[in-house]
Amino acid sequence: MKNAITVATIFVLATIVAPAAAAPVPSDKAQIEALEAQYAAAFNAKDVDAIMKLYVPDESLFVFDAAPPRQYVGAKAYRKDWQDFLASFKGPIKMELSDLAVTTDGKLGFSHSVQHVAGTDTKGKPAEFTVRVTDAYEKIAGKWLIVEEHVSFPVDPGTGKADLMSKQ
Repeated sequence: MKNAITVATIFVLATIVAPAAAAPVPSDKAQIEALEAQYAAAFNAKDVDAIMKLYVPDESLFVFDAAPPRQYVGAKAYRKDWQDFLASFKGPIKMELSDLAVTTDGKLGFSHSVQHVAGTDTKGKPAEFTVRVTDAYEKIAGKWLIVEEHVSFPVDPGTGKADLMSKQ
């Protein structure tokens, strides 16, 4: 009888635990791609809180942005940059992320992408530009977060002006 109870207990535990253990775990690359999809959705929703949840939440965050002052140290400073940037658009904004390439070793990762932004500024004029973005990620407590970011426009060497619509 004791053996029958032990076998029954093992069987019940196996049927509960085995499906959970067999469930596929998204790869680190897929997790970072999902983070970037969350970023695009939060950007388009103009949701600063959702955007900032994707970044390391402390003063170790470092960002080179395309807009002055160009360098932001810490999540608090970058949050303010996002608030100011999104407030410069009247109504909806549309960001399309393309050419995303992700590399990771399981602890650290990086990606690069092209991001096209279109909307209407607060004066009612159309605003449109394309930037190149490189992100560095760290897996912290099992969650991928952006720890460093570089946003830039290509520059036309002949004129010294930013090429706001570059596709390359």
